[in-house]
Amino acid sequence: MERSLVLVKPDGVQRGLVGKVITALEERGLRLTAARFLQVSRELAEAHYAVHAGKPFYDALIAFITSAPVMAMVWEGPDAIAAIRQTMGKTRGTEAAPGTIRHDYALQARFNITHASDSPENAEAEIALWFKPEEIVAWSRDIEKWIYE
Repeated sequence: MERSLVLVKPDGVQRGLVGKVITALEERGLRLTAARFLQVSRELAEAHYAVHAGKPFYDALIAFITSAPVMAMVWEGPDAIAAIRQTMGKTRGTEAAPGTIRHDYALQARFNITHASDSPENAEAEIALWFKPEEIVAWSRDIEKWIYE
């Protein structure tokens, strides 16, 4: 079972798209194991985007992610990272495949509704940054025998 951090970023929250993101991931067969609605502090934003420190777009990233609340979540399932990133679509909405969150609701790179972990290693680090271990709920659904091999 693989886990991923998913954020509905400020633009997604402001546009009322949290439910659409959750529905897309649930319908895909993934399992929500943790969720927090929060105003991101500068400290958390800087830690999350540390890999981009010093790049020309860094300050804009920090300003954006701290500009309004986000919905932070942990999702779990087989090949969860690939499934989530496929469900979200390419970074730019105009390049994302039809039916993806970003194709259907985004146009540009910064206002692209969501963030999702891009590797198991990054997922582990991001989840630890956003959630305490006791905030992640281990559970299963009876229907999973019809979804997971």
